[in-house]
Amino acid sequence: MKESDIRKYAQLMQELGLTGLEITENDQVVRLERSAPSAKQAVAVESAPLVKAEKEDTDYISVKSPVVGLFYAAPAENADPYVSLGDRVKQGQTLCIVEAMKLMNELSAECDGVIEKICVTNGQMVEYGTELFRIRRA
Repeated sequence: MKESDIRKYAQLMQELGLTGLEITENDQVVRLERSAPSAKQAVAVESAPLVKAEKEDTDYISVKSPVVGLFYAAPAENADPYVSLGDRVKQGQTLCIVEAMKLMNELSAECDGVIEKICVTNGQMVEYGTELFRIRRA
């Protein structure tokens, strides 16, 4: 990948307020990251309670975003969400979509269980590793 292309992506990140971006081109992967002071403070506040909850109860599976992108709870704007709070899900069942650079990434359940918590809202920008759902194992 050319330096000029990387600079264009870095400028795009700044314009959109992104803190991370991963580009795959011709079997090459480039990951750009930058820090945002206010984002770090928000992550620190939100992640501390989650770590504590995971240590207390190992019956939960935390579904996290594999990419930076937009979270969509439903397949279309006016459609019903893939899952709702309290729904029983089966392994492999679609939970949501995370759109990254016009690529729709469907995320599916890793195990059978019940949706105990939906951690983000429809249309919300999510970072890599953001907890999206908490599923209690069946």
